[in-house]
Amino acid sequence: MRWRVVLVLCVMVGGELATLAVPLVYSRVVDRLSHPVSLAWAPAAIIVGYGLVRLVSAALTNLRDALFAPVRFRVARQAAFRSFEHMHKLSLRFHLDRHTGGVTRAIERGTEGVETLLRMGMSLSPTILQAVLVGAVIWRLFDWQYVALIVLMIAAYIVFTMKFTAWRLGIRRRMNDTNTEATGKALDSLLNYETVKYFGNEAHEARRYDEAQARYEVAARTTQYSLGALNFGQAAIIAIALTLIMLLAGRDVEAGRITVGQFVMVNTYLLQLYGPLNFLGSVYSAIRTAMVDLEHMFGLIEEDIEVADPKNPRPIAAHLQGAAPAEVAFKDVHFGYGPEREILHGVSFTAKPGMKLAIVGSTGAGKSTISRLLFRFYDVWSGAVMVDGHDIREYRQADLRAAIGVVPQDTVLFNDSIGYNIAYGRLGATPAEVEHAARLAQIHDFIVSLPDGYQTQVGERGLKLSGGEKQRVAIARTILKDPRILVLDEATSALDTHTEQEIQAALKTVSARRTTLVIAHRLSTIVDADEILVMGQGQVLERGTHDALLAQNGHYAAMWAAQGGVDHTATP
Repeated sequence: MRWRVVLVLCVMVGGELATLAVPLVYSRVVDRLSHPVSLAWAPAAIIVGYGLVRLVSAALTNLRDALFAPVRFRVARQAAFRSFEHMHKLSLRFHLDRHTGGVTRAIERGTEGVETLLRMGMSLSPTILQAVLVGAVIWRLFDWQYVALIVLMIAAYIVFTMKFTAWRLGIRRRMNDTNTEATGKALDSLLNYETVKYFGNEAHEARRYDEAQARYEVAARTTQYSLGALNFGQAAIIAIALTLIMLLAGRDVEAGRITVGQFVMVNTYLLQLYGPLNFLGSVYSAIRTAMVDLEHMFGLIEEDIEVADPKNPRPIAAHLQGAAPAEVAFKDVHFGYGPEREILHGVSFTAKPGMKLAIVGSTGAGKSTISRLLFRFYDVWSGAVMVDGHDIREYRQADLRAAIGVVPQDTVLFNDSIGYNIAYGRLGATPAEVEHAARLAQIHDFIVSLPDGYQTQVGERGLKLSGGEKQRVAIARTILKDPRILVLDEATSALDTHTEQEIQAALKTVSARRTTLVIAHRLSTIVDADEILVMGQGQVLERGTHDALLAQNGHYAAMWAAQGGVDHTATP
């Protein structure tokens, strides 16, 4: 890219020199045509030369833009990539606290801002060079009065533009904030389409969106009004300066100090300078606007990475090939999502390699928090989460998560095909491997019954599939991942009794070679667990096998009795 930038600079200088020659040649044409005795081949040759100079100037200007275009778009692309990459490095806490629509819009505007800065920067350089060259030529051919007026015009123009644009920045920020708000509300409403329908709140959502858009409309209208005032002020400064300079030139023509051709040359130079100067105002305004747009993206990029990788990470085996099931342990773990409320109070347990450990308890007991800490979406306040005898903070997050597979309670799929969503468990898996995982998850027959088979589109967040179908897709992609640790977070909660029994058999086969953590509500699904933890108020209240816990006649026995001693919550 460096050679391209150097070439662009060379072409830019050549283009400005060609542009500078246009008024000189034009003045010669006027002077020759002012004397009838000279109406021969010479004026025609000068006119042709004038046309060629303009052609060369236009060609070099467009060549400059064409050569610089790849630089602009490559840098903008890299800025977007780094921003997007950084978003995935931020903690789950950050994403839960932000509107997704606002984040994506900030990245989009920031990317456009980078491209605008480069484009306007490349346009600004020739403008400055042209102003310097025009001033030098006019000083050489005329006198200091012309240059003084031009300098005053440029200075007044720049000062006015900078002051006025600085005032407009606050308006632009308000417009960006209201636009982000409106985008976030629209995305949030559409993502929760079914909920809106369930409660018949379409009018409410439309009203909220329209209110946000109304605030954006007011800010955008004010921005447009202020832009009009800025443009008028700039035009007034240039018009006054042009009038004064042309009066000065007219006086010199009358006095015989300059020719009519030179009068035309001065006017042409000023008009030639007027365009870039007028553009300079737009450039400065666009640059300042782009900087405002970049503020949000820079703010995202500057967000601290709450959960960071160690400088010297410890290696960890991710898959079962050649590796034994992992050992998972929580050692006196204390944790909360905010400093005002602790969720886990000294939780300790150990899941030996190949062991099936179940975690049960009431809502809010901290069951799902355990899986989030194991994935290291958050870091513990104190204590340690251990895998293979080492604190998970000693591993790279990507390596740790490659060793863990999860089937979540609420499965969200990509708006792509069923095949893609299953293959997401291990990118690069063959169609045969995808099909094998689907068979184990008891979803292959359903897929092939669809007109498009594995290419069937699942819709936004998988809304075209039922809850049970989505969970079976989640199970299939976790099977395809082939992790050493398997986390089942209410993995069969959306399935009917018959399908659940089929998948439980499949999961039992799959988990036989893995360390399995089961977060369950239906106690009948975990009666075969090697150990059951009963959670309550962020603590382990009881632990033991199913039979041992029933014999204790405590919390677990009460939960078992509340479910009638069977899985009575399933749909027959």
